Amino acid sequence: MGDQEDVLDKLKEDSARQERTSVAEWTARVLRDRIAEGLFPPGTRLSEDTIGGALNVSRNTLREAFRLLTHERLLVHELNRGVFVRVLEVEDLEDIYRVRRLIEGAALRSLGQPPYPLDALEQAVEEGHKAVEESRWRDVGTANIGFHQGIVALAGSPRTDELMRGILAELRLVFHVMDDPRAFHEPYVGRNGQILRTLQAGDARGAERVLAAYLDDSQRQLVLGYAAKLG
Repeated sequence: MGDQEDVLDKLKEDSARQERTSVAEWTARVLRDRIAEGLFPPGTRLSEDTIGGALNVSRNTLREAFRLLTHERLLVHELNRGVFVRVLEVEDLEDIYRVRRLIEGAALRSLGQPPYPLDALEQAVEEGHKAVEESRWRDVGTANIGFHQGIVALAGSPRTDELMRGILAELRLVFHVMDDPRAFHEPYVGRNGQILRTLQAGDARGAERVLAAYLDDSQRQLVLGYAAKLG
């Protein structure tokens, strides 16, 4: 687990912001977000005592949250060893991209007549460029993730949004293993801008074609790098 003091501080902040929702679902959402941002890297063993104490939730609640995240393929339970953040295989990465093509492509195909609500995409592109200028490569990755979540949000489907959040959280598990986040994020900031400009011009089909090439290139680069890292 990362710096112990930093982990505990962040989880206590999350506890203070707890909403009126199922405590187990809230706990799972907090852990999902923290796993996605790299607070718990792949392969990390999650301590029930430490996390439960920081979030001020019961052992049973935490185990239910672990069960939910295991179902989402973010965690794995190892008999007599405990619960760990999952380390994905190359086959998992390839499947993630299959699902991304289905969801993101469908979101663009579902668009009606322009203009489209592009505020989230514009913000993500702006944040990506700013992070590049300041050499904040993890934040560049976060902006890229936000851009693609924004594409799916154009479909106006809460269920699709939730599915995409899980897919992108899995993808972050791959990014956290790579040694050179700049190489895997920087080239796509400009391509996000290209998709955005195509949508601003009212050409949803053109944006879909740009996105398809983008995902092909991204998958090829990431699979090669990840396979080398694992092997």
